[in-house]
Amino acid sequence: MEAKRSRLLTTARPYLQVLSIFGLTPPAEFFTRTLRKRRRICWIAGYSLYLVAILLMVFYECHANIVSLHLEIHKFHVEDFSKVMGRTQKILIVAIATCNQLNILLNYGRLGLIYNEIANLNLEIGKASKDFCGKRHWWSFRLRLALSIGLWMVFIIGVIPRLTLGRTGPFFHWVNQVFTQIILIMLQLKGPEYCLFVLLVYELILRMRHVLEQLKTDLEDFDCGARIQELCVTLKQNQLLIGRIWRLVGEIGAYFRWSMTLLFLYNGLTILHVVNWAIIRSINPNDCCQLNRLGSITFLSFNLLLTCFYSECCVKTYNSISHILHQIGCLPTAEEFQMLKMGLKEYILQMQHLKLLFTCGGLFDINLKLFGGILVTLCGYVIIIVQFKIQDFALISYRQNTSNTF
Repeated sequence: MEAKRSRLLTTARPYLQVLSIFGLTPPAEFFTRTLRKRRRICWIAGYSLYLVAILLMVFYECHANIVSLHLEIHKFHVEDFSKVMGRTQKILIVAIATCNQLNILLNYGRLGLIYNEIANLNLEIGKASKDFCGKRHWWSFRLRLALSIGLWMVFIIGVIPRLTLGRTGPFFHWVNQVFTQIILIMLQLKGPEYCLFVLLVYELILRMRHVLEQLKTDLEDFDCGARIQELCVTLKQNQLLIGRIWRLVGEIGAYFRWSMTLLFLYNGLTILHVVNWAIIRSINPNDCCQLNRLGSITFLSFNLLLTCFYSECCVKTYNSISHILHQIGCLPTAEEFQMLKMGLKEYILQMQHLKLLFTCGGLFDINLKLFGGILVTLCGYVIIIVQFKIQDFALISYRQNTSNTF
């Protein structure tokens, strides 16, 4: 991960450092070749103790939240599925935190290989495109990361305390509230961490597409016969590098398999939990947190939407390479030189077989279709919750009228 080897990883390093503070990923320094072995061992041991401390805090706060939940349920006399839903939501927090720590332990080597592959791809793409000096894209990678990941992380860290403040009830100490907010921030930052790797892949694909566009421009020149062999070599290099990017995406999906799956599950269940308590608290005229609950639902949905959106954009950019290849194939030069024609056919066949998909280790695809499916499913469960609560409110009202009569 040295700066001389990969400017991409150097640009992403500040965001990785912030994520490592929250215990989501090992510090980038662990993977540098310049760090001495003894010092690396000391750093890893210290960071491991830090992760254990975070996990113990999550266990304690989960217990405190469950105790507070039971008191709230007893106060409002809603001992129905609210208790089960609330317990499941708190236990999911422990499961996500434990999964993150185990993922760092078990997939430490895989993460190092991902970093190395990104650095190598960046280096080799730079060598392959050094002879092409076409117009660069206006958006720089640094600015793109700042707008998409930096602002997203600032939004998460700034919004969560405002949305959760005062919603834990009078049975919760303020110290527990602070630690709970830190844990919630840690959970939601998993989305930006995943999308950081998606944007690294996106940048690599953009550079590969840029090389193809410049190759197409050169082939449109009728005097390119003297360079046809060089252009065919460049096309073959581009094909091989695209195949490596496809395998890199598979490694990223395997690394985030369980953590992203649990994040989608947690956000969906939390939305239902918030809707349930919004209905329960609606009978209380002094409740002032309904707007915060609406904001929490919007925030959790928006966090999933961005994850799906960035993945979808990367896939569409990858698929646009096939369109450029077909455009090259329609040029008179492609028909004139058999070597170029065969190279294009092989490349197009590869693109047809190597479909780029961002998945959670093959469990499900992360795209906008997934987000739409989640919304439809949540709407169905919300309707069920509303029906149950209407029946409960009717029963409570009937009992109150009966007691007043006698």
